[in-house]
Amino acid sequence: MNYDYDLYVIGAGSGGVRASRFAAGFGARAAIAESRYLGGTCVNVGCVPKKLLVYGAHYAEDFEQASGFGWTAQAPRFDWPTLIANKNREIARLNDIYRDLLVNSGVALHEGHARIVDPHTVEINGEHHTARHILVATGSWPFVPEIPGREHAITSNEAFFLQELPRRVVVVGGGYIAVEFASIFNGLGAEVTQLYRGELFLRGFDQSVREHLRDELAKKGVALRFKSNPARIDKLADGTLRVTLQDGSTLDADCVFYATGRRAMVDGLGLENTRVRLDGQGYIEVDDDYRTAEPSILALGDVIDRVPLTPVALAEGMAVARQLFHPEQYRRVDYKLIPTAVFSLPNIGTVGLTEEQARADGRELKIFESRFRPMKLTLTEAQEKTLMKLVVDARTDRVLGCHMVGPEAGEIIQGLAVALKAGATKRIFDETLGIHPTAAEEFVTLRTPVTRAA
Repeated sequence: MNYDYDLYVIGAGSGGVRASRFAAGFGARAAIAESRYLGGTCVNVGCVPKKLLVYGAHYAEDFEQASGFGWTAQAPRFDWPTLIANKNREIARLNDIYRDLLVNSGVALHEGHARIVDPHTVEINGEHHTARHILVATGSWPFVPEIPGREHAITSNEAFFLQELPRRVVVVGGGYIAVEFASIFNGLGAEVTQLYRGELFLRGFDQSVREHLRDELAKKGVALRFKSNPARIDKLADGTLRVTLQDGSTLDADCVFYATGRRAMVDGLGLENTRVRLDGQGYIEVDDDYRTAEPSILALGDVIDRVPLTPVALAEGMAVARQLFHPEQYRRVDYKLIPTAVFSLPNIGTVGLTEEQARADGRELKIFESRFRPMKLTLTEAQEKTLMKLVVDARTDRVLGCHMVGPEAGEIIQGLAVALKAGATKRIFDETLGIHPTAAEEFVTLRTPVTRAA
């Protein structure tokens, strides 16, 4: 059968753009459909604008610390509309770049809501397009629990477009997004309370990292309330939002920000016209090669239950393009040793196993851990401390995990991720000379294992 396209991608986020661009580069006839914005969540309402806001929030500390280095100036004044306007301009620039990348790669760009009609046909804007392969890369969407007054809450989608900085913010959640926005709002001058239903936020991260960030956020004035969960939100006559917790206590705020998870964007895709199956959480089920139960349809990124990170979606997009159109270069994505960062203030950077994961595997461990006040802060009143930690297999000497909480943690951990991927041992770390004076050198000067209470 002759098809209009070899590959039709639904969703122009990181993974979809990567798959379509490289498919076209391999000689395939490729098209991509997008109903919202080019670049997906990451570029528009995710990691890119969030990082810009984190930079903005950090300036408060820089101004405060400058006096220790002899700088004096008028008291700084922050203007939220200026930050948002500049952010919007940068995101518009990136959207144009994505558009150029697609067009210059020979990918046909269709703007509108695409719906699968049958295993080889997509409908968009009243037109039908046939394709040998269809790739679903529609990503995910923030989830707000069904509680009375949920319509008064916002998510990360809306936070980037607030007209003004709220004076009082309640952040609900305990993952990446929650701790990052708690830091952003706090750094920009808002009064922040973070609620999390569990004992401690950032479940799945190393316990030392979780505890260290808890202590540092508390130092910075974020009110942390664990084992707390909203029961309802009421809007008072003066516009105040009153959050009633499950224990009956209340909090008043100008903004209630929810970051309690995301769900796969599969609504209205027409999957019911195919044999594609969803799992119990609503994600598209795929095999190790991203193929669904419908042989002609594949899926990747946040719409499948793998690792919801932009670099992972990019790797999956490349893998799909190679698998379909350049199989001699195809290799499956390795989901082990994926480095990641949380852009809280201070930052978290981590790669490899946590101490808890390694112990659960039954490994005998050596743990190296250091907490210190960064050199930059020694001339200031700031008492923030950095954490660095290595998890080492005592039998093989292999470094299993690197964890950091502190300035530029993501930048530092990225380099160490290469070392762990290469199988570096603690001896190799020890024999590597440090760059002095830097915080990063601490990772190659850790010599004495810490002891844990029995």
